[in-house]
Amino acid sequence: MNLTRIQAIFMKDYKEFSRNYAVSTMVLLPLIMAFFYNQTGVDSMQGYFLPINLAFVAVTSFVQCCLIAEEKERNTLRSLMLSPATLFDILLGKSLLVFSISAITVLLSIYLVGYNPANWLIIGIVLFLSAVFYIGLGTLCALFTKTILEASVIILPIMLVFSFGPFALQLSERYPILQIAEWLPSAQIVLLAESLEYGFSATDLLVPIIVILVWSILIWFFTIVLYKKRMVD
Repeated sequence: MNLTRIQAIFMKDYKEFSRNYAVSTMVLLPLIMAFFYNQTGVDSMQGYFLPINLAFVAVTSFVQCCLIAEEKERNTLRSLMLSPATLFDILLGKSLLVFSISAITVLLSIYLVGYNPANWLIIGIVLFLSAVFYIGLGTLCALFTKTILEASVIILPIMLVFSFGPFALQLSERYPILQIAEWLPSAQIVLLAESLEYGFSATDLLVPIIVILVWSILIWFFTIVLYKKRMVD
């Protein structure tokens, strides 16, 4: 691990993020939703976590996807891949900015929506794991695209599925196939938060954490495999 290279990649991403207003303004979307949800008197865990899950998708995955797609569009990502920087240096450097922005956005969304977790430590753990997953998801999507326009299009169905996935559970009795949405990371974090509020067992806490961890491992496995393939294609 080379801290100088990681810092250089981080600063490069920061400059590109600050110049690209179409990407940077996405940070405001979950904050605006959280504020209006608070004003309407949200009283369900799904309502609390809608802007939080939207922050992960609209900020974490979308920004990560667009920043990497922009590098591919300018053919600078290939140069970075062939530079002395290691795989770990590049992936960590490309993720640090988005992780920092996501952490601030999620915390602000929690504050604006009026959610007060029963256990900040456990919620903090699943929020961290969720951030790792969504950064990997954004990176994977970016590696499939060639331009920012393609990245913006491919991320839309992902935003829909992962942001509103928990609400699909309310229709699962009528449409049993929607029960599969329970295993989405966005739904698991809601189930864990409900368990913390209304009584829980060790299983109620471990299952969501393990599910999100497995999602994170799988997404980063496929991301690294595709990344290495892009180096030699």
